[in-house]
Amino acid sequence: MRVKGPSPAVRVAAVATAAIAVVYVIGAVVLNLVAAGHMTAQNDDQLGDRLRVTRHDPGTLRQRVARGDANSSDLDADGAPVFLWAVNERREVVAYSPGAPALPPALLTAAALRDGKAVTADLGGPAPYRLKVAQDRRGWLIAGQSLAGNRHTQNLMLDAEIIAGPFLLLAMFGGLLLVGLRALAPVEQSRRRQVEFTADASHELRTPLSVIRAEADVALSAPREAGEYRDSLRRIQGESQRLRQLVEDMLWLARFDSKPPPPGSEPVDLATLAQSCADRFRAVGPAVTAETPDGAVLISAPPEWIDRLAGVLVDNACRYAGPDGTVRIQVRAQGSRVSLTVEDSGPGIPEAERPRLFDRFHRATEHGSGAGLGLAIGDSIVRSTGGRWHVGDSPLGGALMSVSWRHAQPARAPASLAGRSPQA
Repeated sequence: MRVKGPSPAVRVAAVATAAIAVVYVIGAVVLNLVAAGHMTAQNDDQLGDRLRVTRHDPGTLRQRVARGDANSSDLDADGAPVFLWAVNERREVVAYSPGAPALPPALLTAAALRDGKAVTADLGGPAPYRLKVAQDRRGWLIAGQSLAGNRHTQNLMLDAEIIAGPFLLLAMFGGLLLVGLRALAPVEQSRRRQVEFTADASHELRTPLSVIRAEADVALSAPREAGEYRDSLRRIQGESQRLRQLVEDMLWLARFDSKPPPPGSEPVDLATLAQSCADRFRAVGPAVTAETPDGAVLISAPPEWIDRLAGVLVDNACRYAGPDGTVRIQVRAQGSRVSLTVEDSGPGIPEAERPRLFDRFHRATEHGSGAGLGLAIGDSIVRSTGGRWHVGDSPLGGALMSVSWRHAQPARAPASLAGRSPQA
């Protein structure tokens, strides 16, 4: 049993979502680094301001600095307190702000005590400190501030990114999948139709080929009279014609599906077309009549396409009406649209069969001997010429097939369709 894999739309959406996830992670890392750098720069600016104030007023060094101190000009209401340390020329701490943590010896070396240097160091608290050094005439001043607030802000950003990431990626996957399914729907439908067309065509072609081979085998199995040979050849000829018509219809549909440049459109007189079809099909068997208005009823379309469409509709109507039936062709002009209607007295088209009426190799009833390609060809022509189908029940008792187009104004003499052979 073959296990069906995920559809192309799912694979494309998954790959695109994975790529977006990588971009999202990279973007989040870059954003966090930029935010961390910005907050560190703010800390350095705040420490520099505090050092400048203390250099001009050394008395502020021993003032207790409380969080949210309204008298402190260098702190905001939510900022961490800034501590100060005074270091003499022997690199000994001689004074510091109340509550300031002890400085480790590594920060009192000659390499560390350089004017303007800013470092991040662990002073034994829950969070590291940001320290900045300024040289003073009596030694050095060091200002420090806890980075606990910065860490808290970074953790909030990271939590938000982790929580929002899966929802964002899930939404992106759903959106990409929806777009992919919509975009691939015509491709999938075309592939499915191609598979069905190939299977149906194989079935339809097998029947006449089997008959031809069987007739040839029977004819060659034993000596026969000349009349018997002629009967076999007639049957072979009939199946060959059927096979040729089937192949021609299939080739026409294949060329039409490849969307070649359409034949040039020109004015086509539906009234002349209806009369011509009635004359051509009267010899088929049923009583064929045409009802057309006086004067030309023009549409703009390729004449050979419209002639083939009319041939399909009238040929189907004659086939289902039978030798003793009735077929009526009508041409009407109503407002800005004109219509070509073909009715018959046959069995009609069941309501349940109408949605599949234009499917290839589909037959609406068991009557008739066609391959089921005529209406598929007609539907391709109608869609390509801007026409509209109407399928219903005829007062004659059978089916009513009607196509309407926009009325075309006469620009030149309409194409003559008389004398064309019926094509179904």
